[in-house]
Amino acid sequence: TLEVPDFKDALKQFQILVEKTVAQKTKERLGLHIEDDDEMIDYDKFYTTTQTLFGPEVKDHNVKAFFRKINNNLDARTEWCEIFGYFIGESDGTSSQTKDENAIFLLSEKQQIPHAVLKRQDVITSIVKVPRLNFTVTSSQKGVLTIFDNQRKSFFVYPFYFYQDTDWITGCDFLHQLKFVVAVTTERTIIVWDYKSKGRQNNGFIIKPMENGLLCVCTVTKSDDLAKDTILMGDDKGYVYLLNVTADQFGLKRCKGKKESQLQALDSKTFNIVKRKLHDDWVVKVKYISELNCFGSCSSDSIHSFILDDIKRLKDNLPVKEFSVPKGVNAFTYCAKAKVIVTGG
Repeated sequence: TLEVPDFKDALKQFQILVEKTVAQKTKERLGLHIEDDDEMIDYDKFYTTTQTLFGPEVKDHNVKAFFRKINNNLDARTEWCEIFGYFIGESDGTSSQTKDENAIFLLSEKQQIPHAVLKRQDVITSIVKVPRLNFTVTSSQKGVLTIFDNQRKSFFVYPFYFYQDTDWITGCDFLHQLKFVVAVTTERTIIVWDYKSKGRQNNGFIIKPMENGLLCVCTVTKSDDLAKDTILMGDDKGYVYLLNVTADQFGLKRCKGKKESQLQALDSKTFNIVKRKLHDDWVVKVKYISELNCFGSCSSDSIHSFILDDIKRLKDNLPVKEFSVPKGVNAFTYCAKAKVIVTGG
């Protein structure tokens, strides 16, 4: 039980502190003048005031997470209990309706999973659900690939940044036939991770150099060849790539006497990579739409913003099907709302 003389008054003072912090941050971002008599509230001031209000029960990491939340999103909904490491669920009946295998994602108390490679501040760039294997793959901007196993409540981590700290991973996906994780980086590199390898021995491959920085990746799910996967990628120059990979291309080259993992570098020229320039700006999203047997390509290009066509169009010079999407609008969302229907070949 919290030993605070007047807890209700402390809550009121904390709410004032939050509102004042948000107001100052809003003025800063709008470039407005802040009155001299308004004392600037940085993290140290916010933490000291919060601890004075609620005492030693407030932990530094919880206050830091709360402060980061309102700093990153000034309109974010917050609850005072978050500074104690708790959050309020939206429904009391949620837990009873939740399947056991999903309980890891619904916790009544915040928990941190300690791991040496997760101590740096980072940002998740992509999250992919793999229903058939019942796990989730994520990639982080600074180079961590992670698989969360929903059944065993465990996870596997591959710290790519140990080998190349300058790359930013921009997206990831799962190769369903080869059972590998694929990711792309801004430094013209494709990462292939064999997460099934035991420990950290011989489980990482990089394909480089690509011609431009890669911004997105997805896999094509229609392949009937059990030894081959097809990958689509987009870059920062408007190109969309088509890459077929096989198990033979990732044959492990074991070095006698070396037990630690060595990142295997593979020359991109040894792979048959098809590319076609479809946009005049960044390709921010590629996706294979199995229901239409087509691929979609989204770009910040205001003229050629959305392409939807057969993958064969990447291999020839025939015109592709283009849709005009307003600049700054997510192309997939826009086409869904506009009920775009593609029929025929």
